[in-house]
Amino acid sequence: MGRLLPLLSLLLTVSHVFAVTVYNQVPLADQTNTASSATYTGAAAYDPTVLNPPPVPVGFVTQVSLNLQATSNNVQGLSPPLRGSFLGFSIEFSVINQVSDSFLQVPFLNLMSNIRERAGEVRIRVGGNTQETATLVDSLPGGVMMAKAAVDTNNPTQTPAILYTPEVLYLLGNISALVGVKWFLGIPFNDTTNLRLGIAEVGEAVLSGPGYLLGFQVGNEPDLYAAHGHRPATYSPYDYFGEFGVLVNAISADTSIPVKNNLVAPSVSGTWSPEDVFNTGLVPAYTSSLGFLSVEHYPTDNCYAEYGIGTPVSPQDIFPTYLTHNASLALVAPYLNASAYSASQGKQFVMMETNTASCGGFPGVSDSFGAAMWGVDYALQMGVGGFWGGMMHVGGQDVYYNPFTPPPTNQSSYHQWTIGAVYYSSLFIAEALGPTGSAQLVDLTNAITSNGGPVSTAEYTPVYGVYENGQMARLVAFNYVSDGSGASAVSFSFTVQGGNVGSVQVKYLQAPSVADKYNTTWAGQTFGGTFASDGRPTGSLSIQTIPCDTTSSTCTVPLPAPCIALIFLTPTAFSESNPSTIQTFATTAYTKTVNTATINPSVLATSNGMNGAERGTVASTSNEGGAAGVRVVMGWGAVIGAIAMGALGVWW
Repeated sequence: MGRLLPLLSLLLTVSHVFAVTVYNQVPLADQTNTASSATYTGAAAYDPTVLNPPPVPVGFVTQVSLNLQATSNNVQGLSPPLRGSFLGFSIEFSVINQVSDSFLQVPFLNLMSNIRERAGEVRIRVGGNTQETATLVDSLPGGVMMAKAAVDTNNPTQTPAILYTPEVLYLLGNISALVGVKWFLGIPFNDTTNLRLGIAEVGEAVLSGPGYLLGFQVGNEPDLYAAHGHRPATYSPYDYFGEFGVLVNAISADTSIPVKNNLVAPSVSGTWSPEDVFNTGLVPAYTSSLGFLSVEHYPTDNCYAEYGIGTPVSPQDIFPTYLTHNASLALVAPYLNASAYSASQGKQFVMMETNTASCGGFPGVSDSFGAAMWGVDYALQMGVGGFWGGMMHVGGQDVYYNPFTPPPTNQSSYHQWTIGAVYYSSLFIAEALGPTGSAQLVDLTNAITSNGGPVSTAEYTPVYGVYENGQMARLVAFNYVSDGSGASAVSFSFTVQGGNVGSVQVKYLQAPSVADKYNTTWAGQTFGGTFASDGRPTGSLSIQTIPCDTTSSTCTVPLPAPCIALIFLTPTAFSESNPSTIQTFATTAYTKTVNTATINPSVLATSNGMNGAERGTVASTSNEGGAAGVRVVMGWGAVIGAIAMGALGVWW
């Protein structure tokens, strides 16, 4: 691959498992159990607001049962085969340096390694609004790999253009060489009369050969181009169809882009439906160029609180809407037709960007254990609904929904990372689906019974089955209810008809309450609270072995309130999802350089996601002076030095 990759290969042949040097032993930031977001003035990623959990539903049923088929032969509603890498991450182009800058940040590598070892790979999309104006250049002053150009005052959203060098793509390649990440990238689409294909040319050269490149997104939320002032008010799906053809022709004529069939479209956000674009004839016209069909969607937004736009939303009032199976059903239902159409055209259907709410999410909701439960249910429902995968968005310090947040760069020597709720969702999905690529999901919620009859409260106790190679392998069972008294713990009994189950192994994702944000555990282990993690779970692993009635193959699994249980029905399913060793990484290097790009908040007013806004004004890690070319990251000499430090510091 060139550049640093041969060095990394050499280091990895020395020792597969790296010892991790603990960054520091200083006390963590104080964690308040309850607080008002109105009085908290720090960055959203560390907001201590804790909401009240919803009350126990009236008539909540705590004794439920289910009959399962041992094989999938006669099972209706099975998903296509899926991989454990299903729930990946979407990182805004402008903040890629935050999650893994020129030091190849160790916590990020460890977080990705956790998933890779369980799922076989990790999927990450790098793009968003800032992909549209990004320009590849040969070099930048000071040897940096990314910088912010001057803001165009004629642009109503004032999105700064991102200048970057090929080093960004070598950075991605080296991450992949270490932790098996596969990437979606975005081709700039703000000016189709002056296409900039450098990211595809260099991206193919660096990432395609080793199999690290999934595809190139053509336009991020083109249905919002007019609202953002990037196209005329009359811009329509047919205009997008025409511009897509311009790009296809340009790629076809570019000999530096050897792969011609990995484009991703249309990535609409809801102003247009995917059918609006499909009705233009885009897919049959350009089927040989398309690798994936895609959408982007958030269930709601917090734009009023952030920018005074739209309608005020109370986090406490909206919190219960995330804590029911119906939430996931409602999110996926609008895309069932599009996913079926994608399959009929031989294309994978992808949710390129999503999370709990656009404009940064909600305090006490997006960072709660309830959000982790919502993320698992949503991902599984997308799988049932024909999606190939989904990407949870990652923003900067001033969002509530991040799966992971590095400390401000000038605090990295005494603060560690903050791991968010939906990272647990991705880790859970990695184990629930496993690495084989043969897992097929079925939503069994409607089959839940109690005393032989339907359960009116089943939306709080959904169940999914996972068949692997045609055999029942795992179950995922929820209890969305919070009740510290223990009275709402659910007894979940299931019978595997035609099977022979002597015992099951169970791992729990749980917390004291759906509103809790500091005490989430996965099989007894945790990533801790604010500034607490180096990317590795801590604590003693806890896996329950529960005997079953071998005569009837009936098992009874307790579901504490709240929790999600991952139930392994076979030793093979358990061993696939539970690696005996996890590769970790070491370094003693810190980055204190103030080094992040910023985006004017107005670009987010009509946008999904949170792509870097307000980092110049809230919990800033940028040197805000209004000058063009703000230094973003250091050159590759620092990368080699950091990796070398880690390599020389390993113990084996």
